[in-house]
Amino acid sequence: MRQMIAALATAGLAAGAVAGCATLGRQVFEPPEVRFRDLAVRGLGLDGGSLDVVLSVYNPNGYRLDATRLTYRLMVDSVPLGQGALDSRFVVQEKESTTVRLPINFTYSGLGAAGRQLLRSGAVNYRVLGDVTVNTPLGNFTRPYDRTGQFTTFGANRREP
Repeated sequence: MRQMIAALATAGLAAGAVAGCATLGRQVFEPPEVRFRDLAVRGLGLDGGSLDVVLSVYNPNGYRLDATRLTYRLMVDSVPLGQGALDSRFVVQEKESTTVRLPINFTYSGLGAAGRQLLRSGAVNYRVLGDVTVNTPLGNFTRPYDRTGQFTTFGANRREP
């Protein structure tokens, strides 16, 4: 009976320690800051085009982050333009940033009014959102990001609030 009580007490202490470490890890971990950096048009044709969404991922922690996955959705005005996932690993050193390029192919017919606005005025509002998963010494964490701004095909007036 004593052995059973001792085993249960040990198991309870171990579970409490694991839960405490997980809570401490969440408190010590600062999520990476994902910011829109650029939208590079790779090509435009009669039916659509291809572009790269360029993001900057900053690591505010005192240890490196090994990103294992980054999902993304790009919207022009409120119209979905493209989405996907970057499953290739990338590293963000402590207190540094790294650049990530996300390829997107699109058709004007899928854009409707937003595509016509881009052709007419050369400017559209965008939103890029998703989540990033990183491996840290404290465990794996997945955190969302969401950025908005305006893009012009002439390279001016890009802004992010």
